[in-house]
Amino acid sequence: MPTPNLTSETPESVTPAGPPPPARVEDTPVRESEVITEDGISTRDLEDLNRNSPLQPVFYGLDSSELDETGRAIVTSNAQVLKKYPGWAITVEGHCDERGTAEYNLALGELRAIAVKNYLVSLGIAPARILTVSYGKEFPFDSGHHDAAWAKNRRAHFVITSK
Repeated sequence: MPTPNLTSETPESVTPAGPPPPARVEDTPVRESEVITEDGISTRDLEDLNRNSPLQPVFYGLDSSELDETGRAIVTSNAQVLKKYPGWAITVEGHCDERGTAEYNLALGELRAIAVKNYLVSLGIAPARILTVSYGKEFPFDSGHHDAAWAKNRRAHFVITSK
């Protein structure tokens, strides 16, 4: 049995030892996990996805917003891609060549974008996934001033806006 302290001195207080402070841990950035598909599309960011887009542009004849047979085939192919990735939303941009007034080309570009949207909707793509915009002649694909350049500029261009 311990001997009691009979002196007037107060005993030193003893603090029980606690656990040691936690070790400092370096912050590590968290990477978002993504589902990897065999074609690697879901692992790409939007910028890269649009730079190497699986969605092909549609080209139009002079003063036309009508989808020809080739245009319908391209839109059908693009619809298959959109069905494979149901989370994607897109903007269809309508473009024109440099000829014609700004007002005329804005209206024609809008008709081109709407024609593509309507065809996509007829193929089963939800209208809420598709926005349209017309840029008229403001953003040419080819800045040349000849028939070959103008043919490249009469187009509907697809931009993936979310995935």
